[in-house]
Amino acid sequence: METNTVFCTIIPPHVLDKLAQAEDPATFEPARRTLEHDALQRTRRRITTVRGMAPPTGAPSDKPNRTIYDAGTQETLPGSKVHSESDTPSQDATVNRAHAGLGATFELYLKAYGRHSIDDSGLPLDATVHYGEKYDNAFWNGEQMVFGDGDGELFLDFTIPVDVIGHELTHGVTQYTANLEYFGQSGALNESLSDVFGSLIKQYALGQSADQADWLIGAGLLGPRIHGEALRSMKAPGTAYDDPQLGKDPQPAAMDDFVRTSRDNGGVHINSGIPNHAFYLAATALGGNAWERAGKIWYATLTGGELASDAQFADFGRLTVATARSLYGDGDELQAVTKAWGQVGVPLT
Repeated sequence: METNTVFCTIIPPHVLDKLAQAEDPATFEPARRTLEHDALQRTRRRITTVRGMAPPTGAPSDKPNRTIYDAGTQETLPGSKVHSESDTPSQDATVNRAHAGLGATFELYLKAYGRHSIDDSGLPLDATVHYGEKYDNAFWNGEQMVFGDGDGELFLDFTIPVDVIGHELTHGVTQYTANLEYFGQSGALNESLSDVFGSLIKQYALGQSADQADWLIGAGLLGPRIHGEALRSMKAPGTAYDDPQLGKDPQPAAMDDFVRTSRDNGGVHINSGIPNHAFYLAATALGGNAWERAGKIWYATLTGGELASDAQFADFGRLTVATARSLYGDGDELQAVTKAWGQVGVPLT
C-alpha cells in the first residue's frame, strides 16, 4: 500500500515556534528541543516508507492487542516493553493511561463503525511512553504511538487527554483509507478528521451526548503557566487559548477567515478549525450521541473509497452530503450536514 509519509504531532509547529522565541530558558529550551526533534522526524519520514504490515491470519479479533513500551526519556523506539494486553495495571499511571486510551480508540471504531483496529485488520496497537527529555509532543509515526512527558510547566503528560490519543491514532486510520495529503486543505481535512474522531472517542468513553460534550481537543494538557483550556475548540475555533507565551489560538471558524500561510504545511493545524466547526454544527443540530448519525456520515465519507487524497473542503463537504442522503435519505441528517457547511462558508455547488 502506497501511503503518504507524513509525521503528525498533536502540538502544531506554530505553537512551538512561538514558545521557542521566548526569553525564559524554561520556556524556550523544551520548545527548541521539541522543534529540532520533530524536524528530524519529518525528514526521516520523507526518506522512508511505511513498512507493510504482516497480513493477519484468520478473522481479526474484537479485542485490542496493546503493548506499551518505556523509552526511559531516551529517543530510541520502541524502548523497553513494560506492559502487555493481559497484564494487570501498572504502577506507572502514564502506562495505564496509554493502555486505556488505545483501548478507548479501538472500542469506538469497533462498536460504532465495525472497524477492527486502525487498519480494519486487527493491527496491534503499540505505544511508547516517557519518550525524550521534557518532550512536548505526541505523535503517530506510521506504525505506533509515541508520548512525551511534557515539561511540566507549559505542557503536562501527553497521555492525559484521551482525545489526543484518539486524534493521533486516527491519523493511522486516514493513512489506511483516504490517505489525505498533508498539505493545504487536504492536510487540514486530515487534521480535522483526527480532531473529529478524537473528540468522538472521548465522548463515547465518557458516555456524553453532543450537548454534554465540551468539544475541546487536549483539555487537561496545558500546564499551570498557560492561560487556556485546550489546544483547539471545535465549538468555538480561535478561543482555546490566549496566552503571552503560546499566543492566541489562530483557528478560523469559517472560510471568510481562512489563513493563507506557507508554514505548518499550509496551515493544516489552523484551517482545520473550519471543517471541525462544520462537524460540531451538524452533530449538535442532530443531537443525541455525535458518534451515531454525524459520526457515521463522516466515517463513511473517510472510508468509502471516493475521497481523493488531494480533496479540498468543498469536495469533502459534497461527499458528506451525498453520504448523508445515501445513509438516511432526505431527512434531518441531510439538512443538518448541508446547513453546517453553509454556516462555515464552504460552497457545495
